[in-house]
Amino acid sequence: MKRKQCVAMLLAGGRGTRLQQLTDENAKPAVPFGGKYRIIDFTLSNCRNSGIDTVGVLTQYQPHILQNYLGRGDAWDLYQRNGGLTILPPYQCKHTDRWYDGTAHAIFQNLHFIEQYDPEHVLVISGDHIYKMDYNKMLEQHIATNADATISVMGVPWKEASRFGIMNIDEISNRIVEFEEKPQFPSSNLASMGIYIFKWSVLKEFLEREEKNDFSSKDFGKDIIPAMLINNQSLYSYKFNGYWKDVGTLESYWEANMDLLNKETNIFFTNKEWEISTVENSCPPQYLDRDAVVKQSLTSGGNEIYGTVDHSVLFGDVKIGRGSFVKNSVVLPGATIGENVKIENAIVGEGVFIPDNYSVPSAATKEITLIGETVEVERMSLSSLSGVY
Repeated sequence: MKRKQCVAMLLAGGRGTRLQQLTDENAKPAVPFGGKYRIIDFTLSNCRNSGIDTVGVLTQYQPHILQNYLGRGDAWDLYQRNGGLTILPPYQCKHTDRWYDGTAHAIFQNLHFIEQYDPEHVLVISGDHIYKMDYNKMLEQHIATNADATISVMGVPWKEASRFGIMNIDEISNRIVEFEEKPQFPSSNLASMGIYIFKWSVLKEFLEREEKNDFSSKDFGKDIIPAMLINNQSLYSYKFNGYWKDVGTLESYWEANMDLLNKETNIFFTNKEWEISTVENSCPPQYLDRDAVVKQSLTSGGNEIYGTVDHSVLFGDVKIGRGSFVKNSVVLPGATIGENVKIENAIVGEGVFIPDNYSVPSAATKEITLIGETVEVERMSLSSLSGVY
């Protein structure tokens, strides 16, 4: 088999509990986003556009919708004889019958997949972030600095820094001198984006070392990166200045969708040549009734709109009844909103039916409501929201 310069390992097995009912029966990377996409479309499109043609997708939690969606990888031009897209669920073998215990353990369990391509470098990425990024530029810096590992970073608001792995770097060389995983009192606001490139020989050594450590959580941020720093390996930062959003919470998911409704923050208006591919569906054209009103919104195929939609994102096959008003909301595929319904600051779950005359509190409450199978599930405070650009 032809040797690859770089193989990508895409972590897509997380449960995503903070997204609540959105991930009850669906892996987080397969959650719909932006009217017609799924979250994983961004990472896979980044690989395709960066010329990385070998991608292993590591699945675990509720994988069926995700696996069916990925198929052979055709939508992202990743169906190839030598490489392409390969789904890598946990499995039983003579050495182990364990689930993936951590991000690093998941990669360790698939050493054989990586080794068949004998790569010089391995790109480790997550399937739950919204961004456009040329991984090849990061790889070029990684090679130029002869780094053992390169970590993509960006500045975040100081009040948000404790949510991330934080880097302290030498500003002249960009070499990482200290790493703190979600520190209570961060000394820097330079956050890890969870995008890593490793020399394969070095990564393999540290994966095997952590696997033998019974006290290790086998996680990149908690174990691998700190161990490499202690061992004085050469770790460098790669500074990213574009739009990037971790959509692992209801608040950040809602906010990322709302960002699409302003030209300045709409990721699809930046670098239009960097296309985001998705699996196309066969929805019929949308229908706007004579009395329908749609303002500053994204709507999709199969929609039937009889009421008013203002500053909202509607996925396919959504119906909005007469006299209904939807504002500052995200309505997922197949949802039906009855007549004379008022919804503001909400996420309406996939396939949910909302009866006539239902009402969600107005924006004055500063809360976002998740409307799931039980109609009203949870309200999350919006007061602490802040974007990452």
